[in-house]
Amino acid sequence: MVGAGAFYVWSPAASLAGPFLLISLALAGVVALLNAITMAQLALQHPVSGGVYHYARRYVSPRAGFLAGWMFMLGKTASAAAIALIAAQYLAPDHTRLLAALLIAVFAAANLTGLRTTARISIGLVSIVVVVLLALMVQSPWRMPELGVSSEVSVYGVAQSAGLIFFAFAGYARMATLGEEVKNPRVVLPRVIVGTLGAVLVLYVLLALALLGSVGVEGLAASATPVADMAPDSWRLMVVAVASLASLGSLAAILAGLSRTSMAMAQEGDLPSFLGVVWARTSSPARAEITMALAAMTLALLVDPLWLVALSSSAVLSYYAIAHLCALAQPAHERLAPRLVAWTGLVLALALVAALPWQSLVAGALCLALGVMIFARVQAYQSRGQIDEEP
Repeated sequence: MVGAGAFYVWSPAASLAGPFLLISLALAGVVALLNAITMAQLALQHPVSGGVYHYARRYVSPRAGFLAGWMFMLGKTASAAAIALIAAQYLAPDHTRLLAALLIAVFAAANLTGLRTTARISIGLVSIVVVVLLALMVQSPWRMPELGVSSEVSVYGVAQSAGLIFFAFAGYARMATLGEEVKNPRVVLPRVIVGTLGAVLVLYVLLALALLGSVGVEGLAASATPVADMAPDSWRLMVVAVASLASLGSLAAILAGLSRTSMAMAQEGDLPSFLGVVWARTSSPARAEITMALAAMTLALLVDPLWLVALSSSAVLSYYAIAHLCALAQPAHERLAPRLVAWTGLVLALALVAALPWQSLVAGALCLALGVMIFARVQAYQSRGQIDEEP
């Protein structure tokens, strides 16, 4: 979670929500918490790779499972491209797109050696990032913005801001897509999913207060590098380096989750079978890793990071909406939380999707329609194959 979003979303979010930025942050945090509770409940019962893809196949329908996996792949591919672009913008503004593609290739190659390497990279990078962010916040003034009625801020703007901020939370449920490779998953997954989200929510509230105190709402809305602008001049180079490290740490984890979901879908027959092949040396889905990295590299070379963030939030929130449908279909003895949690999470997730920029909604709707068409073709192909095999 503590990746590119923590260094990027504050500016577009502040331009939409103005002094109500903290309300947008709270709304995004509530949605993320409801999603996390639902994911923990599902992961506790079914700790398998693929996450909501498998949950939806079990509790709703094969079509819902396919769409969950499809939207996850779409959202996280957009995330990987956006994160690589944000890191490249900090590192080499004149060669952003080429460097972003190179970074995706490097971290996909690291993932090919197995999840232990990915975990060590992520833990090391996030430790550095959190220490520097805490140091920045300690030396920065904190300020609550003055709330009041403004013609420049609307409820829609606050909701749209929350949808963009949600991008900075994405990651708390990624462990559920790696379930089969986690030791003692029934204990570990719920604790990790809910516990890490709570810790990051506190960190983001403190970071938002420090940003508002240092640069103000207007300065925050106009800043391309908000966290760097908050820092003293002597810290700026270090903050730029840390922002890049944060982006790269989350990039490695996203690519790992992407490859495992596409592997799970391929093994179920919903994607080409070559994506389901596991490399015996490291037990990693090498072909899926390479394929998803190439898709992310293509987006990084062609699409603006702001629209990638919006598309990612739209697709991932849709993915979590399907997760809530799965929780509602679970029998009573499997539930950790009342059905109201899943209903509230479903409504709020769809509301944030509806509030996102219309361009991301159109792109998401087109990709969803494409997913429905692919599923229909796959089902028709499988049906013909079964008929041909009958004596």
